[in-house]
Amino acid sequence: MPSLADHAATLADKHGLTKAATKTIAADLFAEILDAAKRGEDTSVPGFGKFAVKHVEARTGRNPATGESIAIPASTKLTFSAAKAAKEALNG
Repeated sequence: MPSLADHAATLADKHGLTKAATKTIAADLFAEILDAAKRGEDTSVPGFGKFAVKHVEARTGRNPATGESIAIPASTKLTFSAAKAAKEALNG
């Protein structure tokens, strides 16, 4: 599986930048997406997809080992939905 460093190296070669600068830019981009999510905002990347904040209510679950009921707390999740263009690129 390619790492952020691998992708940064590819972009650095493609755009004539240093690998360190490219890695910093990529890390900053992901930090910006996460900061927006913390504020409850979705982030759309045209042609790629959408990062959305999803609130999951508290609920009761079951421990599969014992069958005992357990309380599952409410949480906030970051979801990703691929754009039509990305789906078509993957599926031909």
